[in-house]
Amino acid sequence: MPENIIEKYESEFDSLTFSSPADGVLQITLEGPGLNSVGPDKHRHLADVWLKIDRDPDVRVALLTGSGRGFSSGGSFELIDSMMSDYGRSLEVLREARDLVLNVINCSKPVVSAMWGPAVGAGLVAGLLADVSVVGSNARIIDGHTRLGVAAGDHAAICWPMLCGMAKAKYYLLTCRDLSGAEAERIGLVSLCIDDTDGPEPVLEEALAVAVELSNGAQQAIRWTKRTLNNAYRMFEPSFDASVAYEFLGFMGPDAAEGLASHKEKRAPDFSNGPTSE
Repeated sequence: MPENIIEKYESEFDSLTFSSPADGVLQITLEGPGLNSVGPDKHRHLADVWLKIDRDPDVRVALLTGSGRGFSSGGSFELIDSMMSDYGRSLEVLREARDLVLNVINCSKPVVSAMWGPAVGAGLVAGLLADVSVVGSNARIIDGHTRLGVAAGDHAAICWPMLCGMAKAKYYLLTCRDLSGAEAERIGLVSLCIDDTDGPEPVLEEALAVAVELSNGAQQAIRWTKRTLNNAYRMFEPSFDASVAYEFLGFMGPDAAEGLASHKEKRAPDFSNGPTSE
């Protein structure tokens, strides 16, 4: 891949890190403080980068990964604070959240994800919606929305029931219990689980091997196959729209304020005083 292509991505999406580990493969790495948390800029860039990848003739496959000890800890406190204090900003983030899901689904190029350690929130959205998701056996996958005091929006309604079934989806989305990479593979939430007892390198190696195989394959056949299969996701778009709307409505209420405070203070949330009617 031409070096100037990497520079162009970095100049346009400077909160993300780009590299090309193999011909035709663009690696997008989530890096940053708070275990690669997703701040305002990264949230916007993570939503929009798929549009550029879709139209880039030099990219045949996108490889999404984290760095260091994990994949991503999800939305930063700065991002959540801005949504709760500024109505206009919350509408912008809502649009970005919707775009992130639909842009990954509609990107014609195959997307491979490599996840280890904590995988939460906005990063998890793209990680699970990837066409091939490779996780470490000790990964900690957490949706986290109801623990924060809001409905499970983002990608949850559009893909969890389809990937792992309604019973498991409800169990994990309602309780916010985490599941290991091994359990995620067992229930069908991810494509492949790799033993990462000695570190995350084997996870990234396997994900890269899949990306290279896809990059060397019949591109139009692969892209049309992805498009056809993802029509199943598109059928659930009305449910997805509703889930995102309820999520952001929740950010205006007292439960979200308590959920955020409990995260900052590293304590269990107390939702006993929150509203209970629909």
